[in-house]
Order: sequence, then structure tokens, then C-alpha cells
Amino acid sequence: MIIYFYDLKTKLRDYNRIKRMFYYDLKKSRLSTYPTKTKSVIIVEDSGEAMADRFFLRHRKHIECYKARCTSIEEIF
Repeated sequence: MIIYFYDLKTKLRDYNRIKRMFYYDLKKSRLSTYPTKTKSVIIVEDSGEAMADRFFLRHRKHIECYKARCTSIEEIF
């Protein structure tokens, strides 16, 4: 599993426009089928890594993104 952490990095004046554009594209992509618990984390199977990388690279000008590999995830509460 791969966890993508992302955050918008824009000027305050452009924030709402960039946010709408990013989430609109996210909703149209196949990444929207993967589970998300917050607005800034997406958990992707290993087979979807290339697709997720391409999606985030398209938006690299406006977002800051990190990814982490893990073997298991547990819900605490």
C-alpha cells in the first residue's frame, strides 16, 4: 500500500480557484475510487502507484505531495 499526503500550496488570492480545480480533477480521476479518510490523504494499492504519480505530477505546480509505503494500516479508534 502507498499513502499519499498532499497539501495545496498557493497564494491566498488563488486558493479557492486552485482548490476547486484540483478536487474537480481528483473526482474525475480513478483515484476517487480509493479510500480516503481526510481531504489530504489517499491510500492507493501498489498497482495504482503509476496512475497516482501521474495525477500528482500534473498538479505539482500547485500542491506539495509526499508518499509513503506501508505493509499494514490499523484503525485505533
